[in-house]
Amino acid sequence: LHMIISLFGYGKMGKEIEQIAIERGHQIGLKINSSNSSDITKENIKNTDVIIEFSRPEFAKDNILFAIENNVPIVVGTTGWYDDYDFLKSQTLEKNGALLTATNFSVGVNIFFKINEYLAKIMNTQEAYDVNVKEIHHTQKLDAPSGTALTLAQQIIHNIDRKTKWTDKKTLDKSELTITSERIDPAPGTHSIKYTSEIDDIEITHTAHNRKGFAFGSVLAAEFVKDKKGIFTMNDVLQF
Repeated sequence: LHMIISLFGYGKMGKEIEQIAIERGHQIGLKINSSNSSDITKENIKNTDVIIEFSRPEFAKDNILFAIENNVPIVVGTTGWYDDYDFLKSQTLEKNGALLTATNFSVGVNIFFKINEYLAKIMNTQEAYDVNVKEIHHTQKLDAPSGTALTLAQQIIHNIDRKTKWTDKKTLDKSELTITSERIDPAPGTHSIKYTSEIDDIEITHTAHNRKGFAFGSVLAAEFVKDKKGIFTMNDVLQF
């Protein structure tokens, strides 16, 4: 399966994706960063099979709309734009496009999501435990809490009746789920879920050693979405 992949966002992640895509026999088309965004044209994109988008939150919406308008499947790893998700989903379906999004493309994190969901279902009846989420990233990360932390929090809120919303503040309100974010270097990404009672703690943690997992997962996602139509997530790619 040989593809031409265009990279919308050519920072540290974009360069990692490029390396893995080439190792897997693909070719890189456009490489877009903040200095050459005017290269995003219909003409320049016509041979691209899939766009992988790892730019900045404020560019994601326009990049996704561009992909849909030009009938190129797009894989989006940028977070911080999800307020526009419903609109972009409806645009994709209306125009018969393909949009694959993930707050985290790492295979390990997607396994972690499944464990988190399962654990939350078990803990729903265990009233003695409170729960919180903690995430640590490098200081260049633009959004806090991380998209991954928000996904973990939403899974917990969805499955634990006593939690109704998340907060990034310390809270005494038992219905709120606290997400603590730390920004230190070097830290590619750690996410922990901790259940605490008077008797004991139960904790699950995922620690990324580098960016390779995200890059590898996003190339897998691009291979999956080529020639498809519709809305997809990493669940579709990994078929858990």
